Amino acid sequence: MTSNDSTYAAPQDSDQKRSQKKSVWEVLWVSLKLGLTSFGGPTAHLGYFHHEYVQRRKWLDEKAYADLVALCQFLPGPASSQVGIGIGLTRAGLLGGLAAWLGFTLPSVVILIAFAMLIGGGSVESYGWLKGLKIVAVVIVAQAILGMGKTLAPDRIRMSIVGIAAAIALVWASPISQIVIIMAAAVVGWFLYRQQQVKETTVFAVPIGRTIAVNSLILFGVLLVLLPLMRMWTGSDWVAMIDSFYRSGSLVFGGGHVVLPLLERELIPMGWLSENEFLAGYGAAQAVPGPLFTFAAYLGAISNGIFGAVVATLSIFLPAFLLVVGVLPFWNHIRRLPYVQAMLMGVNAAVVGILLGALYDPIWVQAINGTMEFVLAVFLFILLVCWKLPPWMIVAGGALGGWVLL
Repeated sequence: MTSNDSTYAAPQDSDQKRSQKKSVWEVLWVSLKLGLTSFGGPTAHLGYFHHEYVQRRKWLDEKAYADLVALCQFLPGPASSQVGIGIGLTRAGLLGGLAAWLGFTLPSVVILIAFAMLIGGGSVESYGWLKGLKIVAVVIVAQAILGMGKTLAPDRIRMSIVGIAAAIALVWASPISQIVIIMAAAVVGWFLYRQQQVKETTVFAVPIGRTIAVNSLILFGVLLVLLPLMRMWTGSDWVAMIDSFYRSGSLVFGGGHVVLPLLERELIPMGWLSENEFLAGYGAAQAVPGPLFTFAAYLGAISNGIFGAVVATLSIFLPAFLLVVGVLPFWNHIRRLPYVQAMLMGVNAAVVGILLGALYDPIWVQAINGTMEFVLAVFLFILLVCWKLPPWMIVAGGALGGWVLL
């Protein structure tokens, strides 16, 4: 990571180029490891990212991580994937962002293509290891909330914001509730902390030029308008597929579960797959690690084979990549403004509250249904927090424990 806050690409000598290549491979390796072990949905992914990127590798601090999470909550698309892309961008530029996305996404894409090709309409809902992985998600998210809460909600006011945000997120379950909570917390933070002397914000350099950023935002908007027109003009099934997945990835707030009805309305009436095939793939997508948006790989494979899976996956994730590349270079400057820092003090506490609400529903209510599930969760939590075992061992232990419980 560069140590300055420049928003343009500076000339690099051969040593710097070698260092950047090393960073890209490092990002790819770390994100691939996360892509193989991050079960439990977007909230759990943020917990895995927090453990790996903040606590273990210290690529960014708690404040920078929370600010990045807050930004991605505002953007449409898969928030956890966008956070990973953002970390990759700050670590190694555009190639780093691409490496972070590829590593985190590739394992579940491969598994879901294999499921579409070989298993078809089978079901994974009754597998014991899946139950265990849901319990692992409880543990990972609980650890992340514990760490973030200590740093981002150290006083009574911000702890109160945590509680209120969690309550609203639970009572008002809506795709827009998170955005409303964050906006309200920003207003509260500005009102309560605008006169407070804030600490200097840690700078994370974004080695991307503003020209590239602006062009990314323009391309995002052009594709959103142009693809439906091309679909009408050409009548091509491939253009229709790209348009359906790109539009779904561009217009959804709230994560992978929210994109489900959008894709169902887009694809099933087209006759690309049946209702049973759709639901079977959705169940499989929840059982694999990585982002739920890789459900697109299954849908593309069912309708148009491996090439269709690749096209569908790239189409649904492209908006997320363009938005992060377009916004992040400006965000690093904006977040250091005094009044923005005051707003972020409220927002970051609200982010912890949203995670706390998600810890209960859907993560806790789906995973902990009896005494033995709770005992396994406590045991895994102690191994992770007190004994400092790596997450992959917790995942393996949770899968084994879930299999035994079944």
